[in-house]
Amino acid sequence: MNYIMSLGGKRIRPLLVLLGADACNSDIDIALPVAHATEVFHNFTLVHDDIMDNAPTRRGMPTVHEKWNTAEAILSGDNMLIAVYDILLKNQYAGQMKLLSLFNKTAREVCEGQQLDMDFASLSHVTEEQYMEMIRLKTAVLLGFSLQAGAILADADARIQELMYDFAINLGLSFQLNDDWLDAFGDPAQTGKKPGGDIAEGKKTWLYIKASAYFDIDALWNEKTGTERIEATTSLFLENRLDGILKEKADEYAAKSLTDLQELDNSGIDTTGLAELTRFLQMRSH
Repeated sequence: MNYIMSLGGKRIRPLLVLLGADACNSDIDIALPVAHATEVFHNFTLVHDDIMDNAPTRRGMPTVHEKWNTAEAILSGDNMLIAVYDILLKNQYAGQMKLLSLFNKTAREVCEGQQLDMDFASLSHVTEEQYMEMIRLKTAVLLGFSLQAGAILADADARIQELMYDFAINLGLSFQLNDDWLDAFGDPAQTGKKPGGDIAEGKKTWLYIKASAYFDIDALWNEKTGTERIEATTSLFLENRLDGILKEKADEYAAKSLTDLQELDNSGIDTTGLAELTRFLQMRSH
């Protein structure tokens, strides 16, 4: 448990809790335990996802199940989830029951998103709409929870909470599409991962779905494996300019998040920190 928490990461989810509370003029000290809980939950999902994906590395280091074994990784993840509830229940704060209810909904949706991701492996056809719903559940809803949690702690009105949630959802969709781009085209020295991991695993990502309109990607993947598959697929992605199209798609959702941000600003919310975070995520290289 300490090992996975010590591997670093961008800490975006706890940052969103703190930014949400601060933007609504709440005491940051009250928000810190909830921020901690969101990061513990996120890392719990990573431990279990790595087992399901049979991933050898996480952030450039061995995954928990590789360093120890699958059984210990499962139990460590389970214990981390229990620790989340310990943290969320430890102190009394405004909107505690609403926050817990939102967390339970979010946790369930994250599991549904992971199941959809695994289901895609056995489907012969996945639409862009299905893929976007999967990443909304698997990635974006936890960002939405994190920012709304900060607003809940600040006892912000329902409209502000809704705008913050919507902002974070759009930010999360942009974030995941950028992750897809980085997986295929990123610099491994910065990402900490070998390029083309999704291609090697045969995952039906946004790039896979779009590439199907340009060439027979299934035939290519049936013919080639490993490094050969990665190199051939990446070359075809680039030839069909899918790298640029994917970036444009990610930017569309970032623009939607900025529209939400403008509404928050018009409502008297200090959006400085959220605007800076949006710019950082759009320009990130890992």
